[in-house]
Amino acid sequence: MKAIVLKQLGSVDNFALADTDLPHINDNEVLIKISSTAFNPIDYQMRSGANESKRIHSPILGREFSGVITAKGRSVRNFDIGDDVFCASGSMGTNGTYAEYIGVPQQILAKKPANISFDQAAAMPISALTALQCCNRLKISTEESVFISGGAGGVGLVLIKLLLSQGISKIVTTAGNEDSRQQLLNAGLSARQITDYKADNVIPAIIQANNNQLFDYSIDLVGRKMSELCSNLVRLNGTYVDVTNFATEEARENLFNIGAVVMNISNYAYSLKGNFSYYGELLERVRSLVEKGIITPSPVNVLGDFSVDTVRKAHTMLENNETRGHKLIMRISE
Repeated sequence: MKAIVLKQLGSVDNFALADTDLPHINDNEVLIKISSTAFNPIDYQMRSGANESKRIHSPILGREFSGVITAKGRSVRNFDIGDDVFCASGSMGTNGTYAEYIGVPQQILAKKPANISFDQAAAMPISALTALQCCNRLKISTEESVFISGGAGGVGLVLIKLLLSQGISKIVTTAGNEDSRQQLLNAGLSARQITDYKADNVIPAIIQANNNQLFDYSIDLVGRKMSELCSNLVRLNGTYVDVTNFATEEARENLFNIGAVVMNISNYAYSLKGNFSYYGELLERVRSLVEKGIITPSPVNVLGDFSVDTVRKAHTMLENNETRGHKLIMRISE
């Protein structure tokens, strides 16, 4: 099969097209012809040699996709050849998703929602799994307030729709451009719930939007300097939710000083403990939520077809924060 491989850690110039063996699947796995794959920040962090590069298990990067089953092992019961599926494969597949084919354990797979395209389905798994984990573990009540940094991103939009569907309306988030602001309005927020994070006196403005109160929960989907903003918005003994692992030393000190509860959200934690069924079970819930119209895919930007140039462009855009709230997609097959 054709695959785009990373020859060594470093720049985007280290990607190259290669001919590789078709993945071998065992009795519990399925072989999938990939239709579309989505790009995530962890992709460029792995490529560049950041801490996330410890999770590289194949020279073929990429961690989520949609596609069609072309073969299955003898123990596979819930899927058939020809099924349309989507998946957050992470490091659990035979290889990454910058390839024509991938083999994955049946436990991490789900059938594609019938009402969305392959491109949209490829953009869903990681964002939706992260948002659902936040909801499942936090158990926010309708009386509690929530601040979300980067609400117009893939995780943020799904999370906001999930919270609103549960009657949780005391939400404030940030946007940095008009496109992001419009996406948040489309998701169901009002203008007063959206603050420009680049504005002067942004922290007082966010607090004012919450009736001049600090927040019960501050969910950080961005990290680094935004982690400091998030840490300054949490009430005494409130909860800071770290989805990025990019909190700064200043943010950690702020949180310690107010006795905050710090909750870490990690999608790959379950795979490290061998709990593969977690992914398939939650994706089945995602499929149901999408088909019922409760959540919808993030806006997608199909950068191009299967090529080294498409991968290089996606990594560069992610690294330079140029996605403008869209999930970047590479279309691998029709």
